[in-house]
Parts: sequence; C-alpha cells; structure tokens
Amino acid sequence: MIDLEDLKRAAGAHVVKLGDDVFAERHMRDFGAPPVEGAEILAAAFPTNAQEAAAVLSWCNARGVPVVPQGGMTGLVGGGNPAGRCVVLSLERMRTIEEIDPAASTMTVQAGVTLQAVQEAADAAGFLFPLDLGGRGTAQIGGNASTNAGGNRVLRYGMMRDLVLGVEAVLADGTIVSNLNKMIKNNAGYDLKQLFLGSEGTLGVITRLVLRVYPKPSSQCTALCAMRGTDDALALLARLKAGVGESLSAFELMWPEFYRVGTSALGRVPPIPEEHGLYVLTEILGTDQAADQERFEAVIGAAVEAGVVSDAVIAQSKSDVQKLWAVRDCPGEFPKVHWPQLGFDVSAPIGDMDGFMKDCRATLQARWPKATTLYFGHLADSNLHISVRLDEHVGTAHEVDEALYEVVGRWKGSISAEHGIGIAKRPYLKYSRSEAELDVMRRIKAALDPKNILNPGKVI
Repeated sequence: MIDLEDLKRAAGAHVVKLGDDVFAERHMRDFGAPPVEGAEILAAAFPTNAQEAAAVLSWCNARGVPVVPQGGMTGLVGGGNPAGRCVVLSLERMRTIEEIDPAASTMTVQAGVTLQAVQEAADAAGFLFPLDLGGRGTAQIGGNASTNAGGNRVLRYGMMRDLVLGVEAVLADGTIVSNLNKMIKNNAGYDLKQLFLGSEGTLGVITRLVLRVYPKPSSQCTALCAMRGTDDALALLARLKAGVGESLSAFELMWPEFYRVGTSALGRVPPIPEEHGLYVLTEILGTDQAADQERFEAVIGAAVEAGVVSDAVIAQSKSDVQKLWAVRDCPGEFPKVHWPQLGFDVSAPIGDMDGFMKDCRATLQARWPKATTLYFGHLADSNLHISVRLDEHVGTAHEVDEALYEVVGRWKGSISAEHGIGIAKRPYLKYSRSEAELDVMRRIKAALDPKNILNPGKVI
C-alpha cells in the first residue's frame, strides 16, 4: 500500500496534489499521442526548485513508484504520457528567468519557462534565442532540451543540444547534478549534460539550464523558389551557401501535394503557380537589410538565369514574409483539410534525399494506391516530414509506421529527426540503432535509474 499522504509530508503539501487536485485530464496525454490504456495518476507534484523535485524523486525511488516528468505537453510521440500507476512531476511552476549575462551571451532559466518567454526575454535584452516551434507559447524550455528540439533555424543555429551550455538535473534517487556552465570551452571530463539532453526524462529531470543567446539579426530576406526537383534544390542550396554564407537560416522543401494544401486548399492565392515539381522557401538573417537583400537577390537571380530555379518570388515587406511562411507553416491547419493524419519526422543523408523520398512514396503507393500523402521538410538538415491521411484508403497506423520505418532502415536514416522517441516510436528504434547501441543505452539507463522509475516505457 502506497501512503501518498507521506509523499505530501516528504515533499510538502504545496508541492504534491492528490485526488481532484490532480486535474488528471490535462496530464494524461501530450499533443500528438493518445493516452496509454490503463494509466493511473496517483499524485501530481509541482516543484518550484530542484530541491523539491529531488524530494519527490527520492521518496518515489525508495518505494519503486514510477515518475513521469512533464513539461508543456506539446510533444508528438507520447513522451510525457503516464503509463501504469505513476506520479506525475510537472515543471510548470518553475518559471523563473534568473539571469541574462550579456558578456557571456547566456540566459539562465528554470525548466518550466515557456519557449516564448525565453524568446521575448532575449529580444528585450537585445538578443535572439533562435529555437522556434509552433507550440512556443506552451512548450517549456526544459522539455525542448529533454527532447533535443529542432525547428526551422537548425541550419544556422543547430538543434537544442547546440543551444545549451549548462544543465541542472535531478537523478532518479534524488541526487542533484548541477553544472550551470557558461563557457563554450570546457573539457573538464565527461560532458554530463549530454546525458540529459534528448533523453526525454528517462535519465534525469532537467530543472535549470544555461542557454546560448545570439546577437539579434537586423535584416531578413525571404524567397519562395520553384524548380523541377531535388537536384535543382541541392544546386540552389550550394549557391546560397557560397553566396550568403552563414547568414542562411532556412531552406524548406515543399512537394506539390503539400504546396497545394498550403495554398489553394486553404483558400490562399499561390505565390507561384501550382505547376512545378518542387518549391523551396529560403531565408537569410543578417545585419544590413539593403546589402543583404542585394546579395540574396543576386544569388536567386543567378540561379534563375542558370535554369536551376524556374520561378521565384522575393519578399519585399514583412507582410510578404508572413504570407510566404504561412504556406510552409500550414500543418497547424491540417485539421481543416487533411485529417485525421499520421505524421512522420524522419531523416536521411542530404545526398540521398531524392532517392529516399521516392522510395517512401513508392512504398506507400504500392501498398495503398489511393492514399493521400504530403511531403515537406528541412533539406539542409537532412529532415523529411511525411503526412499520411488516415482514411479508408490506407491500413492501420501501425501498418503505415512499419512500412515507412522499414524504408528508413534501408537508407540508414533516422526514424526521428527532431520529435523524439517517446512511446510512439519505441517499437521502431531498431531501424535506426544497432543492437550494440541499444545495449549501451540500456546500460546507461540501468546505471542512472536501476529501479527504472524515471519515465518507464519511453525511449529504450
């Protein structure tokens, strides 16, 4: 018999909530995965600092009670979904932005601060925090770190892993591991923060972070280009890298089916006619609008003259930028025209992207000829997104998953480019990781969480 009142005494009545105070419904599932059958929340804990989180974990570890860490619950693979009888550990009260250090170009924050709050604080201080996601207003920065989030600016700034210098985390037994490092160069032994970044709360609960911030760009140049196919896209990418260098911040591919949904299907006038084989939305962020615009237009113009680009629209105003990005950001509107759907976040080497995408398309069409599928992604990041409409023309979600992840395995790609593994992708991890790698993961998990109380059933 588990004495939950004792948990309240150990961690504090202001931290632990029981019964109707748990508000179980909002803690039962994340944005992208259904609740786990048979899951039961015994209690919900809302710590305000690492010490309170440690008290909860220490108590649960001593009694073998599973703990499921939760952030903003904007994930897509069920990483925060309760499974079995468990205690939920929500970081939502840990919302303090502790410091912005202009000299070090860092921001120190608690894990429950929303991504949008981090962005706004950086902006107010004259900096940019470059990670950006559709769920920015709800997604918490600790969750972004624990899932190694990506987004549209990875090409220039890297994944979330590249934006974190220091981490404070609590282990399963309540041990607090704190290294709020502000230095880019620090080779003093193992880089322990990497154990927690991307591990989805299975090795420890991130409670504080030191984030990298960057000078705020003062120019933005955006263009939508149409071309014949992926070879032309690769040629344009090479031209942009040579012509604008590190200021290149986005290079987004949209195949015709996706472009049609993002424009005419949703009532938008297509910026470029729907008659091309591929569309690329590209953008640079710089420091001189006039000079950057001139360089950017010169590169796009030369690509048009060379026959690499068939047609192009270059934004001339903030309004133009928003209209072009609205096409690429249309997945948030899928429920209006393309629903229900099953989304895939996969990757393959850039040079193999054309063959990989065609193999995915051919595999789905061979199994389900009438299936409606959309293709889009971040080519420069090796990332392809696929959306399959779940209607009478396709099989079950599991059958579609199995078919596509087998293709990923053939191309030596990743079943998860930026969304994580969680519950949803765990059965397919074998397609991206060898048995030796999986064994090492299990050893690390056993060393840090021998009782397997931290987010059990996720990742590994």
